[in-house]
Amino acid sequence: MLYLFRSMMVVSLLFACSPKPAAAMPSFTVEILPWDEVKDIIPKQSYFTIIDVETGLSFKVQRRAGSKHADVQPVTEKDTKIMKSIYGGKWSWDRRAILVLVHDQLISASMNGMPHGAGALQNNFPGHFCVHFYGSTTHKTPTPDLAHKIMILKAGGKLDEFLYKLDPYELISVMEIAVNQQDEKLISQVMFGSGGSVLKRVKHIDVTERSILPVEDLPALVGMKLKLRVKWIRSNQSQEEKNFQFIIRKDTIEDQWKIDSHAFLEEME
Repeated sequence: MLYLFRSMMVVSLLFACSPKPAAAMPSFTVEILPWDEVKDIIPKQSYFTIIDVETGLSFKVQRRAGSKHADVQPVTEKDTKIMKSIYGGKWSWDRRAILVLVHDQLISASMNGMPHGAGALQNNFPGHFCVHFYGSTTHKTPTPDLAHKIMILKAGGKLDEFLYKLDPYELISVMEIAVNQQDEKLISQVMFGSGGSVLKRVKHIDVTERSILPVEDLPALVGMKLKLRVKWIRSNQSQEEKNFQFIIRKDTIEDQWKIDSHAFLEEME
């Protein structure tokens, strides 16, 4: 995968300037490790490197706190500047797929890009930000955040496998994340047709009421219609809420469920 190749190049450059012997080089095998294990690999006050898998940019951080996930801070002002550039120069709650380089390990993870809470380092970063690993949760929820989970799987090369197994209701939830983060790659993975056109029309979407029909009772093998209550914000900031019909289908029985983008846009008219 291109993003993984770029990340490997960054890691190679980092170690090319390192005094460590060749035996200490990482194997470049990305691991998806549970938070219960990772929290001991990166204990509080420890330092590690974050690599953004989309851009290949990297910066150093220190874990300062966090029990359900890692609360971290960029180490220097330079690290803060790099992190902000990854987010296009604006702080954001959007999740991003990252690799954590610590010692000789590469661990898949997800970060958000919004300074919040307390900070202690002289780094021009007003607070800390969150790094999630497989199975970690936010401070307010008992279950893993789906958007973070998707980015962790993306970083670990397992996202396609995850999307293939989604049922139609789960697919809708991933579509919400793709739209709300304006993620062109993800929207193309869950929609037939022009997902990019959807992102140009819709800035935010929430499914406010969902069907309670059990997944095993869904009637169709390769196509179906789901009626849900949806609220959305258009690109011109106008808002609307109505009953919305999604057409969800497969090319063949063995394929992944996807949303028909043409029908989606027609529903918005």
